[in-house]
Amino acid sequence: MDLGLEGKVALVTGAGRGIGLAVARELGREGCRVAALDLSRGALGELVGSWSYGELLPLAADVADSSQVEGAVGNVLDRWSRVDILVNNAGIYLVKPLSEMREEEWDRVVAVNLKGVFNCCRSVLPAMKKARWGRIINASSFAAKIPALGACAYAASKAGVLAFSRVLAGEVGPYNITVNCYIPGTIATEMTAGARAEWGDSLLGTLALRRWGEPEDVARAVLFLASEAAGYITGASLEISGGKLVVQNPWAAYEDL
Repeated sequence: MDLGLEGKVALVTGAGRGIGLAVARELGREGCRVAALDLSRGALGELVGSWSYGELLPLAADVADSSQVEGAVGNVLDRWSRVDILVNNAGIYLVKPLSEMREEEWDRVVAVNLKGVFNCCRSVLPAMKKARWGRIINASSFAAKIPALGACAYAASKAGVLAFSRVLAGEVGPYNITVNCYIPGTIATEMTAGARAEWGDSLLGTLALRRWGEPEDVARAVLFLASEAAGYITGASLEISGGKLVVQNPWAAYEDL
């Protein structure tokens, strides 16, 4: 299937590793010109060194800082004159009971995971509205649906992304801009390494497909949401979780194998 992405300009946040890196590569492979934004200059350097998919613009910025985001988007517009696709993937995870959480820890999680989405969307919308075309794809999380103990800041921020995205979809629909979310389950990345090591068997028992997701599993779904084929999908959320808790006891299907 021709996804119609050749020559599109895509901005991917948190592109230095994990899901963001896989998304950036999949978009590049489909012919997009990719602006890869990440807080880590080291991760961006590694990305540049391994890139083989066409035009790439590395951008070091903190999505929680509106001035840095505006500067980064300005660089994209200076280079390519437009932004067609925005993938708000950047995020941080914190596990700590509320009784032990410091205010600055709460603020940082919400600032990156939720305010970062606001900053990036607000910065690219003028160009998308002018072009009368755009795809905004925001990272939520399975934790927005069923939170884990100790992840109140993370779950709240990701639930906020779902509500934010629905409202924005309604606001920008007249400009032929779609806004959707992707909801990853337990994906094999640095962020989930601790949980997979500590609770691996229990977590696997919640998955109908009984395997960890790979970053590429998410990236391919994001690719679809960015494509012409998804032009009539907006305000939606796509779960990419391997069937996590689709029934109360998915592990039972494996007992007789």
